[in-house]
Amino acid sequence: MDSQVMVALALSLVGGLSTSIGALFVILFEAPNLKMLGLLQGFAAGLMLSISFLDLAHNAINSIGFLKGNLWFFGGVVFFGIIANFIPEPTFAPSSDVKSKKKNGDQGGKDIIKKHRRQVLFSGIITAIGISLHNFPEGMAVFLGSIKGLRVGLNLALAIALHNIPEGVAVALPIYFATQSKWQAFKLATVSGFAEPLGVVLVAYLFPSSLSPEILEGLLASVGGVMAFLTLHEMLPLAFDYAGQKQAVKAVFFGMAFMSASLYFLEISLPEEMSL
Repeated sequence: MDSQVMVALALSLVGGLSTSIGALFVILFEAPNLKMLGLLQGFAAGLMLSISFLDLAHNAINSIGFLKGNLWFFGGVVFFGIIANFIPEPTFAPSSDVKSKKKNGDQGGKDIIKKHRRQVLFSGIITAIGISLHNFPEGMAVFLGSIKGLRVGLNLALAIALHNIPEGVAVALPIYFATQSKWQAFKLATVSGFAEPLGVVLVAYLFPSSLSPEILEGLLASVGGVMAFLTLHEMLPLAFDYAGQKQAVKAVFFGMAFMSASLYFLEISLPEEMSL
């Protein structure tokens, strides 16, 4: 078992650290303007919504039934909806106002830009947490795949690696914009990928004896509910504000389509008796 765990850990690191590759794409180029940031936030929102509805909630409903899956999902929505009432929210300001005040040299323009950066930073942290929670069951899948054989585990790890690159972009971009620190953007994107080897460790040593599969699926459905709430409550308004509603909606659906295709190719790399 120990050798299988070590192999699974190595394979999960291949997939998890690919978020760092996505971060490199961000930090090697100049920080985007507000409109481009809004489009990329819309794209990231699409990634998050696909993970929430088409991955976590979908798998839970298939595993524990429609009623239980939905109860867990909306339990997560309600839980974080209550928490959100206690989280202070920076106010939105139209990006056109920011540009005009910057041109006029108004001190108020600097204050608005600071509010924008705080909002973007919060959005980036939300994305990092959500993607980390999404990466956790992927680590479990790599462990189970490596038990079936090295070929299965390796193919799965490579598929997850390709699947995780845009997730690294989604995490690093808002952090880089908000902090202007390439190191902070790279670090947070990399840390979000470490949820995969953590999933290997926990499924190998804790879950078989301490947590039933039904409870695990329910908790993941709740995570999906939390992610959906955060995306609709925090990320979409930011995308609408910066890129405009029409362009942001297009970016959202593009992100959803991209993640759906990624999840499909990830799914077909799994054996029939396994699923993410």
